[in-house]
Amino acid sequence: MTLRTRLLVAALGMVVMPSLAFAHGDVAPQPIDISGLTLLDGEDVYENPYRDTDEYETAIKIGDKAYNQNCARCHGLGAISGGIAPDLRYLIPGDDDEYFVEKVKLGAIRNGVTYMPAFGDIFSDEAIWAIRSWLDTVAEE
Repeated sequence: MTLRTRLLVAALGMVVMPSLAFAHGDVAPQPIDISGLTLLDGEDVYENPYRDTDEYETAIKIGDKAYNQNCARCHGLGAISGGIAPDLRYLIPGDDDEYFVEKVKLGAIRNGVTYMPAFGDIFSDEAIWAIRSWLDTVAEE
Protein backbone atom coordinates (compact mmCIF):
# COMPACT_ATOMS: atom_id res chain seq x y z
CA MET A 1 0.00 0.00 0.00
CA THR A 2 1.44 3.33 -1.02
CA LEU A 3 1.80 6.28 1.31
CA ARG A 4 -0.86 8.15 -0.66
CA THR A 5 -3.30 5.23 -0.26
CA ARG A 6 -2.60 5.04 3.48
CA LEU A 7 -3.23 8.76 3.89
CA LEU A 8 -6.47 8.49 1.90
CA VAL A 9 -7.67 5.58 4.06
CA ALA A 10 -6.76 7.48 7.25
CA ALA A 11 -8.58 10.61 6.05
CA LEU A 12 -11.64 8.59 5.08
CA GLY A 13 -11.60 6.95 8.52
CA MET A 14 -11.63 10.36 10.17
CA VAL A 15 -14.73 11.26 8.17
CA VAL A 16 -16.61 7.98 8.64
CA MET A 17 -15.81 7.20 12.29
CA PRO A 18 -17.50 10.26 13.83
CA SER A 19 -20.73 9.37 12.06
CA LEU A 20 -20.54 5.83 13.44
CA ALA A 21 -20.31 7.22 16.95
CA PHE A 22 -23.93 8.30 16.57
CA ALA A 23 -25.11 5.07 14.98
CA HIS A 24 -27.59 4.59 17.82
CA GLY A 25 -29.07 7.96 17.06
CA ASP A 26 -28.27 11.37 18.40
CA VAL A 27 -31.96 11.94 19.01
CA ALA A 28 -33.81 12.77 22.23
CA PRO A 29 -36.26 10.08 23.37
CA GLN A 30 -39.86 10.94 22.59
CA PRO A 31 -42.44 11.10 25.39
CA ILE A 32 -44.80 8.14 25.69
CA ASP A 33 -48.47 8.79 26.49
CA ILE A 34 -49.59 5.96 28.78
CA SER A 35 -53.22 7.11 29.08
CA GLY A 36 -55.50 4.12 29.52
CA LEU A 37 -53.02 1.95 31.41
CA THR A 38 -53.15 1.13 35.12
CA LEU A 39 -50.25 2.84 36.89
CA LEU A 40 -47.74 0.46 38.45
CA ASP A 41 -46.78 2.77 41.34
CA GLY A 42 -43.04 2.28 40.81
CA GLU A 43 -43.06 -1.30 42.05
CA ASP A 44 -40.53 -3.63 40.47
CA VAL A 45 -42.38 -5.91 38.08
CA TYR A 46 -40.56 -8.62 36.14
CA GLU A 47 -43.45 -10.05 34.15
CA ASN A 48 -45.64 -8.06 31.79
CA PRO A 49 -48.52 -6.84 33.99
CA TYR A 50 -50.73 -6.07 30.98
CA ARG A 51 -50.53 -9.45 29.26
CA ASP A 52 -53.74 -11.45 29.72
CA THR A 53 -55.69 -8.40 30.96
CA ASP A 54 -58.35 -6.13 29.50
CA GLU A 55 -55.65 -3.46 29.06
CA TYR A 56 -53.46 -5.59 26.80
CA GLU A 57 -54.85 -4.18 23.53
CA THR A 58 -54.38 -0.62 24.83
CA ALA A 59 -50.82 -1.48 25.89
CA ILE A 60 -50.11 -2.91 22.43
CA LYS A 61 -51.33 0.29 20.71
CA ILE A 62 -49.27 2.49 23.02
CA GLY A 63 -46.25 0.20 22.66
CA ASP A 64 -46.47 0.21 18.87
CA LYS A 65 -46.25 3.99 18.71
CA ALA A 66 -43.61 4.17 21.47
CA TYR A 67 -41.44 1.54 19.78
CA ASN A 68 -41.56 3.31 16.43
CA GLN A 69 -40.68 6.66 18.00
CA ASN A 70 -37.92 5.45 20.30
CA CYS A 71 -36.63 2.00 19.43
CA ALA A 72 -36.97 1.46 15.69
CA ARG A 73 -33.99 3.67 14.80
CA CYS A 74 -31.71 0.97 16.24
CA HIS A 75 -33.80 -2.20 16.45
CA GLY A 76 -35.52 -1.73 13.08
CA LEU A 77 -39.07 -1.20 11.86
CA GLY A 78 -41.25 -4.09 12.90
CA ALA A 79 -38.44 -5.07 15.33
CA ILE A 80 -36.54 -6.50 12.34
CA SER A 81 -32.96 -5.52 13.02
CA GLY A 82 -30.76 -4.25 10.26
CA GLY A 83 -27.70 -5.31 12.20
CA ILE A 84 -27.14 -2.31 14.47
CA ALA A 85 -28.93 -3.82 17.48
CA PRO A 86 -30.52 -7.17 18.37
CA ASP A 87 -33.60 -8.35 16.51
CA LEU A 88 -36.31 -8.12 19.16
CA ARG A 89 -38.69 -10.50 17.40
CA TYR A 90 -36.79 -13.34 19.02
CA LEU A 91 -37.68 -12.36 22.58
CA ILE A 92 -39.95 -15.07 23.96
CA PRO A 93 -43.20 -13.64 25.39
CA GLY A 94 -43.23 -14.29 29.13
CA ASP A 95 -39.87 -16.03 29.31
CA ASP A 96 -37.77 -13.00 28.37
CA ASP A 97 -39.79 -10.34 30.23
CA GLU A 98 -37.30 -9.88 33.08
CA TYR A 99 -34.36 -9.76 30.65
CA PHE A 100 -36.17 -7.18 28.52
CA VAL A 101 -37.14 -4.82 31.35
CA GLU A 102 -33.67 -4.95 32.91
CA LYS A 103 -31.96 -4.27 29.57
CA VAL A 104 -34.24 -1.32 28.82
CA LYS A 105 -33.84 0.17 32.30
CA LEU A 106 -30.09 -0.37 32.68
CA GLY A 107 -28.93 -0.30 29.06
CA ALA A 108 -26.03 -2.30 27.69
CA ILE A 109 -22.38 -1.41 28.11
CA ARG A 110 -19.54 -3.68 26.99
CA ASN A 111 -15.87 -2.85 27.40
CA GLY A 112 -16.80 0.73 28.28
CA VAL A 113 -18.83 1.21 25.08
CA THR A 114 -22.53 2.05 25.34
CA TYR A 115 -24.44 -0.27 23.02
CA MET A 116 -27.81 0.81 24.38
CA PRO A 117 -28.43 3.76 26.67
CA ALA A 118 -30.28 3.23 29.95
CA PHE A 119 -33.91 4.30 29.67
CA GLY A 120 -34.94 3.55 33.28
CA ASP A 121 -34.96 7.22 34.26
CA ILE A 122 -36.55 8.30 30.97
CA PHE A 123 -39.43 5.89 30.34
CA SER A 124 -42.03 4.94 32.91
CA ASP A 125 -42.52 1.29 33.80
CA GLU A 126 -45.91 1.48 32.10
CA ALA A 127 -44.29 2.69 28.87
CA ILE A 128 -41.64 -0.05 28.98
CA TRP A 129 -44.27 -2.75 29.48
CA ALA A 130 -46.38 -1.26 26.69
CA ILE A 131 -43.42 -1.60 24.32
CA ARG A 132 -42.96 -5.18 25.53
CA SER A 133 -46.66 -5.83 24.87
CA TRP A 134 -46.27 -4.69 21.28
CA LEU A 135 -43.15 -6.81 20.86
CA ASP A 136 -45.25 -9.86 21.81
CA THR A 137 -47.28 -9.26 18.65
CA VAL A 138 -44.22 -9.57 16.37
CA ALA A 139 -42.48 -12.38 18.26
CA GLU A 140 -41.08 -15.28 16.24
CA GLU A 141 -39.64 -18.61 17.33
